[in-house]
Amino acid sequence: MVNKIDSNKVRQGRHERLRNKLSGDAATPRLNVYRSLNHIYAQIIDDTKGETLVAASSLDADIKALRDENDKKGVAEAVGEKIAKLAIDKNITAVVYDRGGYLYTGRVASLAEGARKGGLVF
Repeated sequence: MVNKIDSNKVRQGRHERLRNKLSGDAATPRLNVYRSLNHIYAQIIDDTKGETLVAASSLDADIKALRDENDKKGVAEAVGEKIAKLAIDKNITAVVYDRGGYLYTGRVASLAEGARKGGLVF
């Protein structure tokens, strides 16, 4: 019998280890990333209050139009730029980047680059 490794379970373990070391507060909230097979979601969270301050995803109407002409990494960068714009509108300039247990490559890295390009500081 073949024992297949559950990669999502491994990712969740990585995420738990990360979350033990980092959290967001009012001065530097946490930029959290969730990546599904087709979409990417980002939200800025204040962990002391337990509330989401800003959220953006590839399902938003203005980014949905970009999905036809860009690949997934391009869409992720657009989501990063949008969340940076929304954060700066709420006077949030510095965040702690929580990659959600995903490896820092591909769409997760593109979202971070887009957020930096939009003006957020990690």
